[in-house]
Amino acid sequence: QAKSPARPRHPEVLLRRLMDDFACVNGNITASDASEAAPALIIVTGLIGIAFSVFLLKLVSSIALDVASNNEPLVGSEPINGADVAEQNARLLELYAAITTGANAFLRSEYKLCGIFIVLAFPAMSVLIAWGDKEDGKWEWKNGWLSGVSFVVGAITSIVCGYIGMRVAVFSNARCTVGACDPSKGWTRSFNTAFRAGGVMGFSLTGIAILALYILLAILRTAFPDSDEGYKQLMDVVAGFGLGGSSIAMFGRVGGGIYTKAADVGADLAGKVVQDLPEDDPHNPGTIADNVGDNVGDVAGMGSDLFGSFGEASCAALLVGASSPMIVAAGWGALMFPLTVSGVGIVVCLITNFVATGLSPVRKEADIERVLKTQLLVSSLLMTPCVYGLAVALLPSATCGGCTGGFYIGSICSSRINAFLCVAFGLWGGCLIGFVTEYYTSFSY
Repeated sequence: QAKSPARPRHPEVLLRRLMDDFACVNGNITASDASEAAPALIIVTGLIGIAFSVFLLKLVSSIALDVASNNEPLVGSEPINGADVAEQNARLLELYAAITTGANAFLRSEYKLCGIFIVLAFPAMSVLIAWGDKEDGKWEWKNGWLSGVSFVVGAITSIVCGYIGMRVAVFSNARCTVGACDPSKGWTRSFNTAFRAGGVMGFSLTGIAILALYILLAILRTAFPDSDEGYKQLMDVVAGFGLGGSSIAMFGRVGGGIYTKAADVGADLAGKVVQDLPEDDPHNPGTIADNVGDNVGDVAGMGSDLFGSFGEASCAALLVGASSPMIVAAGWGALMFPLTVSGVGIVVCLITNFVATGLSPVRKEADIERVLKTQLLVSSLLMTPCVYGLAVALLPSATCGGCTGGFYIGSICSSRINAFLCVAFGLWGGCLIGFVTEYYTSFSY
């Protein structure tokens, strides 16, 4: 059966709708009070992260380099006299000094090369970006030089994060040994020392990264107009921040990795095969080189790598946000939503940190896996409602137009809930990957 033709709309109705569309600019979205408070949240949480890392460092440094500081003999040994204690302390300090000297020497040489790379990459990157962004034959020198500045800031921050991680790791290694000398609480004290030392790098890295990126954004923001196109150019320029961090991470991970693997293989061949020495025997000089490489590659390199990942992910999310006129209309705080998530994550991890060292500490070897898995689970549970609150408070919701109740990202109508779900799926996906990886790699299974 043929359908009856659609009735023509009344001209007045069409005219009214047309006028409403013209009156509805960016969904009538305006900046909220919460959006204006976002910069303060980012700065405060970044400072909290740095302050808490200093607090953890003080706890680690309070441990004296004395194996008898607990007034107990070594685990499984007979009571020791003063001469034995002095000899063990001297040996401990000797190995500690050797690893520290080696790690400092390696990083000093590596960071010299990184400095040369930064000096050469800065003008080359600036010129290439200025040439690539040219319009009508005119080179965009502002974009080029500011991208180069962002690259340098990211690279230097990555070097600082890697150096802090390496120094803290070397500083805490000997103190973990001292903690393990307690026959009754050796597992608790050694794990807490190692966990707090790792927290120094984690909290300081995140705090420094958030503050460095936000300060860079605030400064470069003055060079561009407060418009949709201006914010797009700003985020394009700031993307160099993540590239700088990743470039230094490559030096740390690859350079340190090659060094430690070469030392490890050399120590095994010369020590275990030729001289029949046990693995990691201090009589083998290659063992010291192996430990130096572990600290440089697995700690300093990992610190720079984590910073690079943070910088790249944050800059990518900022660029996506700047592509939405509705998010731009919601204010500077809405654009800073990715950084607020990282900032609140510092506070959540701070709370979770006390679960591992206070509420549910390690008392025996089997507790280590349980405590670390608890960290993953508790932090994910606490972070989920925080992300939801940030999404509702900062992201916009149009009151008119074709995306009422949400906001456009390009031609896609998104919403606060969709943004929350994206972060939540990544959060719990990472947690799940952690549990699955632990299941397939742990000796417990």
